Amino acid sequence: MDCITLVNVYKRFGSIEALRDLSFSIPCGGRYALLGPNGAGKSTTMKILAGMLKPDQGDVFIKGLKPGDKQVKRIMGYLPEDPMPYRILTVRENLEYIAALRGIPNPKEKAREMMEKLDLVQYENIQAGKLSRGNQQKLAIALVLLHNPEIVLLDEPLNYLDIPTQEKVIGMLRQMNATFLVSTHIMSIATRLTDHVIVISKGSVIWSGSIVDLKSMGKEEEPIESVVARLMSNVG
Repeated sequence: MDCITLVNVYKRFGSIEALRDLSFSIPCGGRYALLGPNGAGKSTTMKILAGMLKPDQGDVFIKGLKPGDKQVKRIMGYLPEDPMPYRILTVRENLEYIAALRGIPNPKEKAREMMEKLDLVQYENIQAGKLSRGNQQKLAIALVLLHNPEIVLLDEPLNYLDIPTQEKVIGMLRQMNATFLVSTHIMSIATRLTDHVIVISKGSVIWSGSIVDLKSMGKEEEPIESVVARLMSNVG
């Protein structure tokens, strides 16, 4: 069964065509990266899947339902490219509030658990708006993973994180039994978090397959980044 499906999706912003006849599907339990250069349409795609934007044309389904459906919201976690938790709430208040909204049992205990996992305990009484950008990112990730979602959409999830925190987050994500779509333009993130890649450019899919297949397209000892760059350079 496919958990994520897009069929002939178009999206324009004024004179800019962000998505053009975009189609792909991701099976439940799949770990996929949405890879492409800046301006390829990655974030627009993620926002449509999260129900924050509506396509101008085409169909989008999350487990057979429309994005934004209440049932979809219960099973999805979405991290935008520039997330911003509630600025006036403290770290602990953000986590407890979202846990309560999602009906998670013992929200205070769950909040404490997530703070411990992401080294946020020392900041629990600091307002989110006063945190460093890296700690805001950690809090945002904690909020996304709070309810152990079945479907996880992550737009540049390792932005602003130091190397030890990146390793911690990668470890957490790899342990999760979920369907993943990770949007990035950094191939090393794709290879560590996913096993399949959808390469898009100018709002359309130009290649899709496993990372193993992608590597096999390269010459001996050729970096996988060079293979991806060659794919993108062949787009007219």
